[in-house]
Amino acid sequence: MLILGIETSCDETAAAVVRDGVEILSNVVVSQIDIFAEYGGVIPEVAARSHLEVILPVIDRALSDAACSWDDIDAIAVTHAPGLLGSLLIGTLTARTLAILHDKPLYAVHHLKSHVYTNWLNVPESGNIPLRNAPSLPSSRGSVAPYLARRQICSSEGYFSDSPAFPLLALVVSGGHTQILYMRGHNQFEIVGTTRDDAVGECFDKVAKILGLPYPGGPSIAKAALKGDAGKYHLPHPRIEGLDFSFSGLKTAVLRAVQKDLGLPISHPSHDLKNHLSQKQVADFAASFQKTAVDILIEKLEMALEQFPDIQSVVVAGGVSANKVLREALPEAYFPAPALSGDNGAMVAAACYYEIQSGVKPVDPYALNIYPRVEIS
Repeated sequence: MLILGIETSCDETAAAVVRDGVEILSNVVVSQIDIFAEYGGVIPEVAARSHLEVILPVIDRALSDAACSWDDIDAIAVTHAPGLLGSLLIGTLTARTLAILHDKPLYAVHHLKSHVYTNWLNVPESGNIPLRNAPSLPSSRGSVAPYLARRQICSSEGYFSDSPAFPLLALVVSGGHTQILYMRGHNQFEIVGTTRDDAVGECFDKVAKILGLPYPGGPSIAKAALKGDAGKYHLPHPRIEGLDFSFSGLKTAVLRAVQKDLGLPISHPSHDLKNHLSQKQVADFAASFQKTAVDILIEKLEMALEQFPDIQSVVVAGGVSANKVLREALPEAYFPAPALSGDNGAMVAAACYYEIQSGVKPVDPYALNIYPRVEIS
């Protein structure tokens, strides 16, 4: 089964062709990061216009790279929720039109579900998509390792052939979402923990802005932290009961710590702090914040593993899954290849395949709607 996946939920215009939910035949992504780096964040109206300009060439390139025609495509999958209203509109209208023109079944896919299913995609040893992490040494944290065991096998075709075992926990960490999901099987999702305010990726972006680092905040903080002392500044962990997260307080704690370290009053505007920070201070704050954010994620995941002793695997997904410190803290978990951590069409096609296998029916292309905010189900 060849599925064309289309993704336009935020600021990446992406399309991919995937065979049987695992083999990536093509994966084309046009990012708008260069546009929004100047503004320090995504402007929804600009993002929608940018999608409109490139979406058809991106789809054409995905088909060309996969060496297939519309006659070869068995289904079209598109992200319909959650995301930016205008961005979702461009992707779904395009997918609906193509489904009608080429008489293809259309499937509407939840964005977070797509991120989770990056961990089922086979990654070739060579080509544009890099390998996922090789098998790692036992965890140094001590409490996650006993629950998990990697079963990573490289086939003769050069593809990793293992896949996560059920039941599993999925830690979804991105710019807009931070959740822990419990999965009993394919296409069975239960939210057991979620953020009550900011997502962890959003927190990275806001702290980066305080420190005067470029957008997006995740990569820029990770780079600055390489030269910093992660133990220099002791930042608080939010006291949230259960498996829920909160990152708004951590962002404010960084702001107050910067103001205090500079000897400035709390009334001093945050946008001016970067003009007073030395490179050493920026590196130390970046490293300290990154360590604290990752520790918070790990603490909640460890609590979830204690509550669900039947767990066989842990998968991590979303843009923040590319963070090296997080990967090193969870050596037994499944991570997508770094190139697949961000938004892409391959993950949409993969999620669609397992929806089809679970009995989900195609949607009416004349009636498909979009939902900027809706829980995974």
